[in-house]
Amino acid sequence: MKINSYKYSGMIIIDHNFLVPLDYEKDSSNKISIFVREIVRTEYENKELPYLIFFQGGPGYESPRPITDSGWIRRASEEFRVLLLDQRGTGLSTPISTESLFGMNDKDMANYLTWFRADNIVRDAEHIRENLIGNNKWSVLGQSFGGFCATHYLSFYPDSLDKVFITGGLPPLNAHPDDIYRSTYKRVIEKNKLFYQIFPEAKMNARRIANYLLDNEVYLPNGDQLTVERFQQLGLNLGFSDGMATLNFLFEKAFINKKLSYLFLKNVLSIQSFDTNPIFTVLHEACFAQQFSTNWSAYRILDEYPEFIPNNKDKLFFTGEMLYPWMLDEYQSLRYLKGAAQILAEKSNWPMLYSKNALMKNKVPIAAAVYTNDMYVDRDYSIDLANIISNISIWETESFEHNALRSNGKKVLDSLFVRIK
Repeated sequence: MKINSYKYSGMIIIDHNFLVPLDYEKDSSNKISIFVREIVRTEYENKELPYLIFFQGGPGYESPRPITDSGWIRRASEEFRVLLLDQRGTGLSTPISTESLFGMNDKDMANYLTWFRADNIVRDAEHIRENLIGNNKWSVLGQSFGGFCATHYLSFYPDSLDKVFITGGLPPLNAHPDDIYRSTYKRVIEKNKLFYQIFPEAKMNARRIANYLLDNEVYLPNGDQLTVERFQQLGLNLGFSDGMATLNFLFEKAFINKKLSYLFLKNVLSIQSFDTNPIFTVLHEACFAQQFSTNWSAYRILDEYPEFIPNNKDKLFFTGEMLYPWMLDEYQSLRYLKGAAQILAEKSNWPMLYSKNALMKNKVPIAAAVYTNDMYVDRDYSIDLANIISNISIWETESFEHNALRSNGKKVLDSLFVRIK
């Protein structure tokens, strides 16, 4: 249902809201709302353009907002009506938050959260497609986790798709998270080494900050304690094109009068978004789960990599896109999720997310970007899947990092669009 429209910066922006079932199997009266923002260039207002729906990375992040007429949205809107989907639980869709889950016990909360994986995100997209354009096909662009959603779409609803574009998001077909994180930790170690090679002073500054945290109780502006382990989580940024420089310049001005400054602590808090994205914390590992439990895979596998020991006096290595059970204690805003998160970590009857048989028979044209040095989505797993999927064209590059769609969107989409005529 259209709820708003306006013109801004060369774009016509149309806001839509759809009521969908929480559980499509029951199609009960328990409904949630899904928000999608449509972007049309003003010069194409009366032109018939095909639709392209965007699946954001994450899980748990809303679609980007069209603040400026630039980047990948500008490029995509030259050929499509672009739909920016706030996936269920995010943005202006029915949110997952302290407020929305208030009053639920751990079991009910865990059961509610099980409906926020890729399978139901795609079902929401199908509901929108049918209500917006009927039986017509549309195209998909999936970034990172959004590529997981696109692969699910290809597995179960290929007849709805015209073209599919995936950037840094070809998922492991059926690998266990234990093996995925073994691979991920190795890549994070290499990113740490590269970080200290490019910014030698960062090694000393990071260790100095860590030593201070070991010897002193330090609290962030929101009241959470900044432990070394939480400080190490800043390594999530090492896989972005600007991430290493961001951390280097953050560390170099951490101290004032031999104490960690308020500005430093405020910046640390602003960089970390775990407390404002509960879906990411409790469902990130579940993104890989298919008929098995994850049992805090990243936390268990961490013991195999002594490089990440917090009190290593030689140098501090930062962790990456990993979630740990201690976060449900140290992040005050996540404590209400602790019981539900444990239930989800132990859950083993997750449905399958992909169909190997359907992907082998795929007829939908696909163009996918694979970033050779991607810290978050393993290159080898991506190529393994590409070798299974029919009708796919791979653009592999060492020139970009995982966030290339955001940092170099026009170049990325130019490279993909040319692969599908």
